[in-house]
Amino acid sequence: MQNSTELESNFKRIRSLIPENVQLVAVSKTHPAEMIQSAYDLGQRVFGENKVQELLAKQPVLPRDIAWHLIGHLQTNKVKYIAGFIDTVQSVDSAKILHEINKQAEKHNRTIKVLLQIKIAAEDTKFGLHKDEAEILFQQYLAGDFPHVQITGLMGMATFTEDRETVKKEFSTLKNIFDEFSMHRQLQTLSMGMSDDFQLAIECGANSVRIGSALFGKRNYGTSF
Repeated sequence: MQNSTELESNFKRIRSLIPENVQLVAVSKTHPAEMIQSAYDLGQRVFGENKVQELLAKQPVLPRDIAWHLIGHLQTNKVKYIAGFIDTVQSVDSAKILHEINKQAEKHNRTIKVLLQIKIAAEDTKFGLHKDEAEILFQQYLAGDFPHVQITGLMGMATFTEDRETVKKEFSTLKNIFDEFSMHRQLQTLSMGMSDDFQLAIECGANSVRIGSALFGKRNYGTSF
């Protein structure tokens, strides 16, 4: 695990590469609360976690003004545990999960921001909605079907490959869908790009990037939460 000096150096480098209008989501999965606190002390306020169990272990012991983003696949039976505090669910990949988020948000008398996750990668392991599925959900939302969620944008994960042309094509596809949906109602957030490809994502129109290992160092999968 890296120390706070290395973290500060990484943070400053990444921030220098990201325009002011691009949101940095610090992906803190598998990293301890102490490391998240160090990033918070440097000014970072938005953190992304993949798993509900890990998020529930960290959230109570860290500052209340952190905006937590759930970026991993979310099961419907886990929504109730995070509905009281989650800022944004970036990984809405089905009608079922959107209905559940809306239901649980209503119980807490709040509105939860969500991103529709679009499947842009060729890999079968990637979750996500096809464009037509997302379009139906977005139209239902515009018609008032989900009063306790706010669809603020789209999220996508590119194919895990060193072929930059493939990645660029996938990012460009998502940007085109983002622009198309925005003709009905302007979306705010286009979340694409991670540690290895965030600069390419920004070139393709991303205004939110999810960066983990380039900030916190290698993940510690031996950590138990």
